[in-house]
Amino acid sequence: MLAYRHAFHAGNHADVLKHLVLTRVLRYMGEKDKPYTLIDTHAGAGGYSVEGRYAQKNAEYAGGIAKLYDSADLPAPLADYVSLVRAFNPDGQLRQYPGSPAIANFVLRDTDRLRAYELHPTDHRILATYLESRPNTQVSDRDGFASIKAELPSPTRRAALLMDPPYEIKTDYAKVLAALREALERAPDTVVMVWYPQLQLLESTQLATRLKASADAAAKKGWLHVRLTVSQADERGFGMMGSGMFIANPPFTLHDELAECLPLLVERLGQYDGANYVLEQKAV
Repeated sequence: MLAYRHAFHAGNHADVLKHLVLTRVLRYMGEKDKPYTLIDTHAGAGGYSVEGRYAQKNAEYAGGIAKLYDSADLPAPLADYVSLVRAFNPDGQLRQYPGSPAIANFVLRDTDRLRAYELHPTDHRILATYLESRPNTQVSDRDGFASIKAELPSPTRRAALLMDPPYEIKTDYAKVLAALREALERAPDTVVMVWYPQLQLLESTQLATRLKASADAAAKKGWLHVRLTVSQADERGFGMMGSGMFIANPPFTLHDELAECLPLLVERLGQYDGANYVLEQKAV
């Protein structure tokens, strides 16, 4: 389990979708004066070099953030996300990619709480050093899934939960589903964001449906599901075709913001003629 390093995949098409959604959720939550808490269950190292040997192995960022980085014609929500990536690269060149804790570090206010969990010892050390001066922040090397009982309900009452495990072991699918249910049972208005890979694997193909059913039963403000398909599986049915985000209790603005961005993401990030997106929601 601890062999996974996100540095191999930093800035790819899945990161673009995930961090676009994360940015929009955090921007919305920051519109109210009252502080909120962000819980990141699989935080990673905080930032990644796209010039390093890990990222260069498959250069996945070249098919993701690199397709958007120098664009001046992006829809406003996408331009905002890309501006954060640019801010992570002070010399203007795309050399580093910000993980979710770095995105949060840009967007959260000092009064907002950040709770970041990362089990990999090297990534945990890097993350702890990166966030050591940020107020109202705790970085832990405990299991992020197991943290929900301690974190929710939050003392700020308003909270967002991001779960994006590597799914290298199939039990992650069941853990994500159980964690969503637990979070909504403990705090039914928590904004829960779940990222998942689009694979030709039963657990992957069924996850969105199972998340919808759980949110139908427990989420106070409905759900939103978005999926971006950029490529086809190989001849044996292997390979990540795209990724999705499921959001329980989404901001009411999120659907229209994503609808504005997704056609361009299909055009820029799609790797075959059948590239497409799904965007659906159930409001309460």
